[in-house]
Amino acid sequence: MDTPTLLQHFRTHDAPLVLSRGGDLAWDDAELHRSARLSDPEGYALLALVPGVLPWQRARVLLCTLAASQDGLDERTRATLGKVTRALMFGLPPAYAVTALLALRRLRVNHKHATRAVVAFVLEHPEADALIEARRPALVDCFEHALGKATARGCARLIAEGDTGSGRLRRSLLRFTSDPAAAIGRVRALYAPGTYGAEAPQEPPAPLDQVGERPPIVTPTNRGDIAATLVHLYRGGPAAELRPALAGYVAEATRGLPRLAGHVAVVLDTSGSMRGYGDREWAVMSQAAALRLVLAEVCERLTVVETGEAPEPPEVRERLTAGETVDGATDLATRLLDALDTRPDLVVIVTDGYENVLPGDLARVAATLPRAGVTTPVVLCQATFTAGDDLTLRDPAPLLPRRPFWHQDDFAGLLPWLFGHCAPGRDWIRTAMLSRLEGGRT
Repeated sequence: MDTPTLLQHFRTHDAPLVLSRGGDLAWDDAELHRSARLSDPEGYALLALVPGVLPWQRARVLLCTLAASQDGLDERTRATLGKVTRALMFGLPPAYAVTALLALRRLRVNHKHATRAVVAFVLEHPEADALIEARRPALVDCFEHALGKATARGCARLIAEGDTGSGRLRRSLLRFTSDPAAAIGRVRALYAPGTYGAEAPQEPPAPLDQVGERPPIVTPTNRGDIAATLVHLYRGGPAAELRPALAGYVAEATRGLPRLAGHVAVVLDTSGSMRGYGDREWAVMSQAAALRLVLAEVCERLTVVETGEAPEPPEVRERLTAGETVDGATDLATRLLDALDTRPDLVVIVTDGYENVLPGDLARVAATLPRAGVTTPVVLCQATFTAGDDLTLRDPAPLLPRRPFWHQDDFAGLLPWLFGHCAPGRDWIRTAMLSRLEGGRT
């Protein structure tokens, strides 16, 4: 499974699943999903939990996971897949989940794990009553396909006659539910006359991505607590108060994250353009330094190679556990070669995108590396002031994988993207997403 390619696709390809009136299912990336699932069923499913994956891609993962047989999988993997499908069903906007479950009917999928999932969605969804009222025909289709039309209608008939727990009802329906009493009431509603024009819920009851409140007006000090504290340090604030606060914010940001069992080298641009000026002074530099501090906590080994002249406060350096070297001008290309000399598993270039020494040199060096036999993955993290910055003239190496970031909340999606490019990162993503699935914070 090509983790970087798959994650990039999951975050950028927003085409919907389409069910035609004739019953045909159209999705242009079906083969990509099927091949990824075949290569690693658990890893593929867990990737859908990475922050920033698009809802339609999560719906595809839900469909693929439920449509596939689980023959040959061990009990632990089956249990994980069951938890992932439940997280996706309740973490997606209901319309997306309903489309995926209707697609199972079109594909004539009839696995026990799919039956359990569909029954759980129809009868145990936190907004089940409103969904049944608004999407009754679609949910009846899902329900009857899961149980079989005759079985589903037989259960509805028994319930209508007052049956609440006969052996037949338990075998046919109630064994698939965790709340038999609620299930009976919802089956009764499922086969009752509906209300025309009822509105269906639009928002997921258990969102997979925690969306923090983003400021309407961006300043250097409202882009996350770590960066804000660093800005105050850069501006000469009281270190005795700010240093403990900085340590606490970094600890909070990395709490629950696994350690990456690998070596990451960071080429850190500390030039004047990173410092900025006026109202934006230290904004970009502070966010880059925040990422550096987070990586220092998460990576077992971190090497930092700086290029530029804008100094960092000693409070930042003291919190780093890795070696570092410093250069004067913004010579990203030369410092990339220095970073590669340390033999890391991954090189991360953190910059605002401006080169002031031999512009274009980084692109030329990056293009030459594969021909020189260098296989170490190199990625570029672009520090910006806001999410809407114009980066047209700030792409120093178009061939390198690139991802911008401007707020501390971006780190939740940035770290899996970074680590997905190196071998140790595959296990890191799996561990982090399993922790998230079990209720841990990632």
